[in-house]
Amino acid sequence: MHSSSTQKATGTDLHIQAHNVSVDFTHAGQRNRVLNNITLDVPRGAFVSLIGPSGCGKSTLLKVMAGLLPPTEGSVQVAGMTPQLASEQRRIGLVFQEATLMPWKNSLENVKLLMQIAYKDRSDKEITERARAMLDIVGLSHALEKRPSQLSGGMRQRVSIARALAMDPEVLMMDEPFGALDAITREEMSDFLLEIWQKTGKTIVLVTHSIDEAIFLSQDVHVMATNPARIMETVNIDIPYPRDDATYANPKFGIATSHLRRLLKDGHSMRAAA
Repeated sequence: MHSSSTQKATGTDLHIQAHNVSVDFTHAGQRNRVLNNITLDVPRGAFVSLIGPSGCGKSTLLKVMAGLLPPTEGSVQVAGMTPQLASEQRRIGLVFQEATLMPWKNSLENVKLLMQIAYKDRSDKEITERARAMLDIVGLSHALEKRPSQLSGGMRQRVSIARALAMDPEVLMMDEPFGALDAITREEMSDFLLEIWQKTGKTIVLVTHSIDEAIFLSQDVHVMATNPARIMETVNIDIPYPRDDATYANPKFGIATSHLRRLLKDGHSMRAAA
C-alpha cells in the first residue's frame, strides 16, 4: 500500500479540493467536533471511496463537499467554485441509499422530473429523449412504464442513478447507494457502476461500509477514523481496470483487504479507547 495518486494531482487536474475542513455540531449546549481538519483532493475523472466505522463522519464529509452542509472551518471547492455554486450549476449529482423515487410516477417520469424543473427552456420531447437515453445506459429501457413498487431494489437504484446522470453532472457523489441491497445484487451494481464510470468519465465519490466494494471500484480509498474524526490514511488500489469477477482473486486484492481491515480495526480501537 502506498500514498494515493489523488495526492499527486495539482492545479486544474483537481476536481474537488477540501482543505482543513472541520465541522462542529451543537447538542444540548455542548459542541461536538464531527470532522477535524480534513484535507482531501480528488482529481478530475477519479473514482474514490470513503470508508470507516459508523459515526466517523463519512456522510458528513460528503454533504460538505456536495454543498449541503457548510463547514465550521476550512474551505471546499468543486470545479474551482464553492460546492453551493457548483450544485446550483448542476455540476454535482447525488445518489443516496434510498432511491427516493416518486411512487406514483413510472421510471421515465421519475427521470424526467428534475429536468422538467431545471430545464424550463427545453421541450418535453427533448427531456423525454434524454430520460430514455439515461435509462438505456443503466439497462432499464424495458422498464420505462414501471413504477417503483414494480421494480427490484437494484432496479430502483438504477433509476435513481439515471435521474442523477440525466442532469449531466461533472461529479457524482454517492452515499451508501447499495447498502440496502443483497450481496449478489450489490456485486451486480458494482459492475454496473464501473461501466457507467468508464463510459462517462465522471468524477465519483462513494461512501461505503464495504471493504470489498471500495477496493473493487476505487482508484483510491480514504480511510476515516474517529476521535478525532479525520482521514487516517489514503490507500491506492494498484489493480488495473477493467475489473471483473477475477479481480477478487488477484493477490493485490487480498493485500488491500488485509491492509484496510487492519486500518478499520485500528479506527474502532481508537473510538473504544476515547
